[in-house]
Amino acid sequence: MSSGSSQKRKPKAARPQTASFVVVANRLPVDRIELPDGSVDWRTSPGGLVSAFEPIMHSHEGAWVGWHGAPDEELDPFNSDGMELVPVPLSTEEVEHYYEGFSNATLWPLYHDVIAHPEFHRDWWVAYRTVNQRFAERTAEVAETDALVWVQDYQLQLVPQMLRQLRPDLRIGFFLHIPFPPTELYQQLPWRNQLIEGLLGADLVGFQLPGGAQNFLRLVRQRLHYETRRDRIQMPEGRTVIARAYPIAIDATGLDQLARSPETAERAAEIRSDLGDPETILLGVDRLDYTKGLPQRIQAFGELIADGALDADKAAFVQVATPSRERVDQYRKLRDDIDRLVGRINGDVGRYGRPPITYLHSSYPREEMAALYRMADVMVVTPLRDGMNLVAKEYVACRAESDGALVLSEFAGAAKELRQAYLVNPYDINALKERILEAIHDSPRTKSRRMRIMRRQVFENDIEHWAKVFLDDLAASHRD
Repeated sequence: MSSGSSQKRKPKAARPQTASFVVVANRLPVDRIELPDGSVDWRTSPGGLVSAFEPIMHSHEGAWVGWHGAPDEELDPFNSDGMELVPVPLSTEEVEHYYEGFSNATLWPLYHDVIAHPEFHRDWWVAYRTVNQRFAERTAEVAETDALVWVQDYQLQLVPQMLRQLRPDLRIGFFLHIPFPPTELYQQLPWRNQLIEGLLGADLVGFQLPGGAQNFLRLVRQRLHYETRRDRIQMPEGRTVIARAYPIAIDATGLDQLARSPETAERAAEIRSDLGDPETILLGVDRLDYTKGLPQRIQAFGELIADGALDADKAAFVQVATPSRERVDQYRKLRDDIDRLVGRINGDVGRYGRPPITYLHSSYPREEMAALYRMADVMVVTPLRDGMNLVAKEYVACRAESDGALVLSEFAGAAKELRQAYLVNPYDINALKERILEAIHDSPRTKSRRMRIMRRQVFENDIEHWAKVFLDDLAASHRD
């Protein structure tokens, strides 16, 4: 990996090498670390998007365009594990307005069914547009003639149109990793037409679920009055844009191999021992976000203990909450609320050395996560709204013995594929308690049957299959 020399501030970034395959995302897939000797290196970032794309990027000699994570710093392109990384600089004000503001305080809540109220500020929109233009210009420099460019997610919805204006030769795909909202919610957005037009710069617009694609097509008809036929949009200049669902997947084989390793088995047993070897361990793994349903889940478990339906000496709940957007007020408040809720439940029903809830506000490497998945008897994945939720699929991939149970929200995109999970409405606390108890007490035979079916789904539709289908469709759409 590149190190110290690539970190010096430059008056103007060097021109990157060109590539025939380019991924464009808000963040680069690496984090900067300082080594004991004072030098700087990079390591692969945690997170669903990075873990999903890592196998694809390693199989291509591609380039990745994105922000490197530090404001007010401009870096030269550098190579990491055979992949060209092309940093896009952001100022402190742009991080505040484009990322924390428009992306995560306007679009994120709006696209997640207004679980939190979205804020609409004109200066945020100006920053969003400015940063999207910078990403488009940087990508235009990187892409070879007729290159394939795959733009990612809600932070960059204007890039396809901007990039097409700069480089009409390119094949442009866009994939939205979060839900796309119903028209009634989307139309609150003051800049609703501009975002739709931005997405229509792509040849292929991908969504997690068919419902998201249908919502988008409906808006294209209603707002822009373009002709649509099934999943195709006829553009005024003669192009055809396809809007279609591509449920994202995981590297199931890699996770399965990791979970089966003796080191993972030993670590899973060690974690279980540290928890006091309870009969049943429930696990939640989420980014700390108000869409993930953490308070409802923790409350349901606490009530099961308080009601006597679960014995605090025989059942334990582990909740991993990865830090997220801690500069945003709503996230700081959520962290404080969960801290208080966990403390109250543990104080009410816990005893010395054996709190019923172990709350871990931290991120962990892939090896530790595999051990946690292997250790857990019941995985509780109960977001209030989620585009897909890869954690649910990761848990299934790590259950090599086809045991364990998955309690899954109906409002996660994964529920459309993992139909053998114990599906639940997470807003209904009583129903959530019942489903948790059912998952715990169901017969081993029933659990095994459910898990085998889900494992087949996850392994047959893995990340390589997902990427191949999308990229094949993108190539075909460009020929049409």
